Amino acid sequence: MTISIVTPCYNSIKTIKKTLDSISSQKRPIDEHIIIDGGSVDRTLELLEVYRDNADYPVKIVSEPDNGIYDAMNKGIKMVSGDLIGILNSDDWYEPDTVENICNARKGSEHEIIYGMIGIYRDDKLKSMEFYHHDFLMERMINHPGCFVSRATYEDIGLFDLSYRSSGDYEWMKRAMDHSVTFTPVYKLLANVSVGGMSMSNVGFRETLKLQHDWGQVSTARYMAYSFKSHVGDLYRKIKR
Repeated sequence: MTISIVTPCYNSIKTIKKTLDSISSQKRPIDEHIIIDGGSVDRTLELLEVYRDNADYPVKIVSEPDNGIYDAMNKGIKMVSGDLIGILNSDDWYEPDTVENICNARKGSEHEIIYGMIGIYRDDKLKSMEFYHHDFLMERMINHPGCFVSRATYEDIGLFDLSYRSSGDYEWMKRAMDHSVTFTPVYKLLANVSVGGMSMSNVGFRETLKLQHDWGQVSTARYMAYSFKSHVGDLYRKIKR
């Protein structure tokens, strides 16, 4: 079994070292790391080149403008050669035994998603730990930073929809479920994320709410009310600044 990691990044000099260190220090080494940089103008590329030159596994770096995070993810997925693919953003990090736990949990299905728990950090302090079971995917997205997906799954059901800014991974997971992909939960902490980012913004909230409305999980009245409330919140924060 071979493991590929894809990391999208852009001007990530303040956070990406922790991401890279968490990958290079895995108890079970990965087999390949694909880094898709959106054309950083800080020192991100300089750090990435040092990382590549010292890594014990192949590291491929692409730096060019993209059309958002899902475009970067798609580019990386197209480049991988591994059997299982993890996507780790440049401000997230794995636990030291993440890859080992993923490999031990895999059932061997051609189309399989293995996922686990994530830690939520604020100001370098653990705020909470989250796990959402795939049986309740229609109600809540499972934690994507803690997911590893078989390459065949992406090849057969397609990549992320670039029309989404934040909830493209949620839409993709629903597609995977509709295609009867095997979901394998791992009841262990696999990845950590920092509070913030697009998925935790009102943009992410509205995209997710619309998906749930389209899937029949949220009524039209609730969809309209919560969408309006989130737009008012955005306007208030803009005026307050």
